[in-house]
Amino acid sequence: MMVEDINAVITGGSSGLGKATAELILQNSGKVTIFDTQKDKDTDFVKSVNGQCDFLLTDVTEESSVVENFSLVKEKFGEINLVVNCAGIGTPEKILGKEAPHSTSTFEKILSVNLTGTFNVIKCAASVMQNNTANNDHFKGLIINTASIAAYDGQIGQAAYSASKGGIVSMTLPIARELAKYGIRVCTIAPGLFETPMLKGLPEKAYNSLIESTIFPKRLGVPHEYAKLVMAIYKNNMLNGETIRLDGALRLGPK
Repeated sequence: MMVEDINAVITGGSSGLGKATAELILQNSGKVTIFDTQKDKDTDFVKSVNGQCDFLLTDVTEESSVVENFSLVKEKFGEINLVVNCAGIGTPEKILGKEAPHSTSTFEKILSVNLTGTFNVIKCAASVMQNNTANNDHFKGLIINTASIAAYDGQIGQAAYSASKGGIVSMTLPIARELAKYGIRVCTIAPGLFETPMLKGLPEKAYNSLIESTIFPKRLGVPHEYAKLVMAIYKNNMLNGETIRLDGALRLGPK
């Protein structure tokens, strides 16, 4: 499977892990369509790749929006053979807060975007990919989800976030088993601490504390390292139904 043959949809591709993945695919002559709720100020690269990249305003929690935009991508670029789910949110909140218990609406919102949104994209992607032309190894497409090490080592205040990412981990294998007969692989990446816009906005003291908690390498991950793992998964048909921790041996403490 050649990287230049990739026709990818990347949710949350305007920034962070998704943007790095889009850039790497484009650097290798693939095609990318970004699904996101807004264009990041750094999304100008969409215009600079000779028509190989597009942006579609997409709310992953709205099934109709996802279905319509998959159809638009197929119409413009042809068969979609890679989908990377990077869209996600994370608002820390304690079960027993200082002023009130954890907001149920916040809990539902995080699960809606992170878990239900990922599920919406998976089923829409599979619906399109099942009709692709298979290669010699019967491969038609690959779906990669983004979980988090918080699925395993959730910290205080991460009940909703950990639940949403744990759900992604848990559904990876059963979905991979179901879609196998269609030649569609499903994997999940569970990143540790990465230099994303969410972490870059932290106060310096908090940011340095995160670096101190890392094992090896003694730094935060960079988005391009996530993107390189996406490429490795794409190239290896034996990677299926698996969640891969990308965390430099980090295990989160309780807080």
